[in-house]
Amino acid sequence: MTMHLENRLSMINTKKRKTKITKSHIAELHQQWLAHNKKYKQKNMHDMMYDTFDDYIDYCFGKTKMPKVSDRKSFKPYKANTTWRDNIDKQTYPSLPMSPIDNGSGRKKESMKYTGTLVKGIATMHKSNAVPVIDEQHAKDIVRMRR
Repeated sequence: MTMHLENRLSMINTKKRKTKITKSHIAELHQQWLAHNKKYKQKNMHDMMYDTFDDYIDYCFGKTKMPKVSDRKSFKPYKANTTWRDNIDKQTYPSLPMSPIDNGSGRKKESMKYTGTLVKGIATMHKSNAVPVIDEQHAKDIVRMRR
């Protein structure tokens, strides 16, 4: 027979305990409340501020929640059609004219080609290793080479 507990019967106490508020903790919360209100006052979000210290304590301990962004009075949705550049005159600037001295910058570089007579061709050794062939003797040596 196995020893186990029935549903909802547990030896672990999961009850959330009440925290005791000390005088130093109250002083710290008071400073945080002032900083919170100052931050939202600077952002011109007066409806996000807490009028009383008791409301802020309730918010800190999870008894109330902050208002949603959509419920705020000063909420203004973003307008996608307007930009900050609408007020600037629409001017076009011509490209830089061609200079009499053409240095070729910005052009495609020509591919390099071998035009000499020393290398006769390219041979393949083991494992796809390409080797230049200089003369017939060199080609024969490559063909006879083993791994």
